[in-house]
Amino acid sequence: MKPFFRYTLLVGLVVGLATPMVHAAKKPRKSSKDEVITISTPQGDIRLILFDKTPLHKANFLKLAQSGFYNGTTFHRVIPNFMIQGGDPNSKDTDPANDGAGAQDEKMIPAEILPEFTHKRGAVAAARTPDFINPQRQSSASQFYIVQNPQGTPHLNGQYTVFGQVISGQEVVDKIAQQPTAERNRPVTNIPMTVKVEKLKKKKITELYGYQYQ
Repeated sequence: MKPFFRYTLLVGLVVGLATPMVHAAKKPRKSSKDEVITISTPQGDIRLILFDKTPLHKANFLKLAQSGFYNGTTFHRVIPNFMIQGGDPNSKDTDPANDGAGAQDEKMIPAEILPEFTHKRGAVAAARTPDFINPQRQSSASQFYIVQNPQGTPHLNGQYTVFGQVISGQEVVDKIAQQPTAERNRPVTNIPMTVKVEKLKKKKITELYGYQYQ
């Protein structure tokens, strides 16, 4: 089942002048710190990290989270043994019918689909509209989903951008996925979220949550 988304080096030669020496550019130093995102819900807290190899998605999510954009949005679509989806600004209003549709003028994010990031349990991925209207597979500006199925959802690999991973609170994802739902897999009782960002040393993140950096 697929998620339903409504939503050569150029050198100039000058006669009589020596060619200047070209120095190789230094690679940027890897940071010793990373951001831990905490999503707080009535069912508990979910913590996750975002991948540096998907920089557009990481920067976008961090910007939204740090600005408070996600606060008050809900997990508006949950399916047991599949995934939970949230982050639509429409879910802040009182009309459940528009949840998942996304903002009318939202600017999508270019796809960053990488083979090493798969839809394993706890994977965080970006929602998007279907291929027939979005052949480039660009991502929603804010909506995301978390894989709940213990076996993952490998049939989605290569189709959606996976840009993060749950490092704590997967049991909370399980609880959310089991909530009673109505039409379009929308929970009968709202599941609002509050999102905060904390920067920690990567060594500390590994000590606290067991996440291993590559």
